[in-house]
Amino acid sequence: MGRAGRPTVAIELSENERETLTRWARRHSSSQALALRSRIVLGCAQGKTNLAIAEELGCNKATVGKWRHRFAADRLEGLVDAPRPGAARTIGDEVVEAIVVETLETTPETTPEHATHWSTRDLAARHGISRQTVSEIWRAFGLKPWRQDEFKVSPDPDLIEKIRDLVGLYLSPPVAAAVYAVDEKPQIQALDRSAPILPLLPTTPQKATHDYVRNGTVDLFAALNIATGTVITDLRKSHKAADFLAFLNKIDAEVPADLDCHVILDNLSTHKTAAVHEWLLRHPRFHFHFTPTYGSWMNLVERWFSALTTKKLQRSAHRSITALAEDITAWVEHWNTDPKPFVWHKTADQILQRLAGYCRAINK
Repeated sequence: MGRAGRPTVAIELSENERETLTRWARRHSSSQALALRSRIVLGCAQGKTNLAIAEELGCNKATVGKWRHRFAADRLEGLVDAPRPGAARTIGDEVVEAIVVETLETTPETTPEHATHWSTRDLAARHGISRQTVSEIWRAFGLKPWRQDEFKVSPDPDLIEKIRDLVGLYLSPPVAAAVYAVDEKPQIQALDRSAPILPLLPTTPQKATHDYVRNGTVDLFAALNIATGTVITDLRKSHKAADFLAFLNKIDAEVPADLDCHVILDNLSTHKTAAVHEWLLRHPRFHFHFTPTYGSWMNLVERWFSALTTKKLQRSAHRSITALAEDITAWVEHWNTDPKPFVWHKTADQILQRLAGYCRAINK
């Protein structure tokens, strides 16, 4: 009596097919389904029966038979899932194009009267579709009309030279020299909340009153060592030229005498007084490098100021200038025990290409 069911198909593999199936079966990035199908075909090529392969791999015998016949008919391509049919599209390409164009073109003729930009509901009502569909189109094309970033193109006539100078200091600092990013954080307020801060609880964030009591201000001078991440600081009641000179003397005292000192500064007037020029003549190892106009973002000490603000000042309360100064001093000492240098990544050419793009856009 003959055996019931479909006849078993013998599988013979070429060297290329065997290598591919072995790779699919072992590669971590392969889907589990594709890995299982590859093991099934490899077992078939060894002459094993469908039942033996099913027991070995823990699957159904019918599954083994299905992929044996699929591979015999279509080889490797037969093991890959075919595209599955989904629901028919209800929106034509012309609607998608209209939504994208109207989102991008914010002219009075294409923008709703009550807003400066389109919303999902406005566009949905205009085209008779759901706002979820508009959201999907926006995500597909990377459109976020509710957001607006800011930019400022520097009018500095020495813009290119200054950018190349500062990036050179960051990416290729001079030998036998220390590079410091220097700036002031003026008018740090000693603020005390009008009521105690409520602690963090499960499902409830920490809470603080929106109003506060001012208890005076203090000015912070900081010099960030680009190589080590350590910071030299000085707290003062003002940030006049005399205060800046006193801070330069502190840097001079702390930097080893055998090193040149390159200082990155912004264009504050107190950095360019006659007294500062005279001080530089008396200290020839110091070299000033100024950021471009409106380019203080190129001074890495601003990144350190940001860390100080977010990690300490933003959520602290101080009842006096003395308490504020002690808190800042303690935070700086803790930072210097385990300093973390900020790494500059952009080259001068990359920055200038980005600026060129802005210039082309605003001059169209």
